[in-house]
Amino acid sequence: LATSEIVVTEAGFGADMGAEKFFDIKCRASGIAPDAAVIVATVRALKMHGGVGKIVAGKPLDPALSTENVAAVTAGAQNLVKQIENVRAFGIPVVVAVNAFPTDTAAEHEAIQTVALAAGARAAVVTTHFTDGGAGAATLAEAVWAAATSGEAKFTPIYADEMPLAKKIETIATRIYGADGVDIAPAAAKRLARLEELGYGRLPICMAKTQYSLSHDASKLGRPTGFRVPVKAATLAAGAGFITAVCGDMRLMPGLNKSPGGERIDLDLEHGGEIVGLF
Repeated sequence: LATSEIVVTEAGFGADMGAEKFFDIKCRASGIAPDAAVIVATVRALKMHGGVGKIVAGKPLDPALSTENVAAVTAGAQNLVKQIENVRAFGIPVVVAVNAFPTDTAAEHEAIQTVALAAGARAAVVTTHFTDGGAGAATLAEAVWAAATSGEAKFTPIYADEMPLAKKIETIATRIYGADGVDIAPAAAKRLARLEELGYGRLPICMAKTQYSLSHDASKLGRPTGFRVPVKAATLAAGAGFITAVCGDMRLMPGLNKSPGGERIDLDLEHGGEIVGLF
């Protein structure tokens, strides 16, 4: 950090998840303030948020996602609008990178750029690195450098250390997700109160929820409204320095398949205790 002109890091998933955690947890702990943020958008994802097509991992791409549909892109771009608002809520200038694919059309790209700029993005750049490699991202790099060196960043986390834990959860849900409020289960509320009694009340919150929606419900695409976020549990990660609020049916660890690899790993005691089954 001290010897580079610029450091680029990746926060992961949507700005409601990765960026919020980066800003409220990592930047708070490190004392480092970002100068700019890039939000990546694709025509395919925004079409899906607009109610057209479906993306299923491991399955062929839905033909509807490869057919021009400016109306669907514009409708789905309301999700992008909220993500732009989320980043700007922390005082960070936003550059939107439209990650172009060969099946996209110029009209669809233009629709995203129009919506992004109207929502307050500092720039909205079409990038073609998928087909053109690094050269296809040169314009994006210039836009990011301009944003990072503009002096516009006024970074501020969205909640103070001394705010009660339940209020921190509510702040994230209402300001970042767009929820009407939170419903904290009695056991979770009791746990939060106990953590405050034990001196952990100043820790930041790590929200565990689906990355597929701004809400806790993966089926609610676009920019959902009129929902409340249920919090069923709260756990302490004392070493990491945060408290996890578990929303909806979210699991804290990825599920295993029917035959996890660990079942095939063993020690071959007949041949000197060699480990077998790793590969």
